[in-house]
Amino acid sequence: MGRGKIEIKRIENTSNRQVTYSKRRNGIMKKAKEISVLCDAQVSVIIFASSGKMHEFCSSSTTLIDILDQYHKLSGKKLWDAKHEHLDNEINRIKKENDRMQTELRHLSGEDITTLNYKELMILEEALENGISSLKAKQMEFVPMMRKHNEMLEDENRGLQFKLRQMHLDPMDDHNVLENGDVYHQHGVGDYETQMPFAFRVQPMQPNLQDRF
Repeated sequence: MGRGKIEIKRIENTSNRQVTYSKRRNGIMKKAKEISVLCDAQVSVIIFASSGKMHEFCSSSTTLIDILDQYHKLSGKKLWDAKHEHLDNEINRIKKENDRMQTELRHLSGEDITTLNYKELMILEEALENGISSLKAKQMEFVPMMRKHNEMLEDENRGLQFKLRQMHLDPMDDHNVLENGDVYHQHGVGDYETQMPFAFRVQPMQPNLQDRF
């Protein structure tokens, strides 16, 4: 007995519907591949499942874009609305602008300038001179900033040196006195008098002893 005919209508059972979809999808893809190879035909098949998942096949001798373009020319039907055509034109314009800027960048780098005429070379030279002038002006803006920064570093360095000298001259630091001996004999009293911000004079430990002599 032959297989009975199946009524063509939506399969209500979800599991049966998914099984039938997988089988028939594979069958369609197989037939599309066979006709493409056997008959040297250009075939493209796109299938979307109810879940939104896409399956596609396209002959190895062509692409989907080429097939759609050919269909557009032969059928006369518009595949893109005005919005999509505007976006496509905008993409092409941006591509051309990007190519032009890439060419200008190579020219500014000294590449591919053999094809330029005299006028184009003069324009390129003027652009380079303007760029150099702008670069020098920008560099001059950093000179005062660097000078001020250096002055701040010098002031900070002088402050640190002064604090370091104070630590070595602290009379309460017996360790430094014993270790370094007579500080004024080592470094010279005159040197520290010119560097200290206040008058400093050595007093005898027992000044009344002078009256005995």
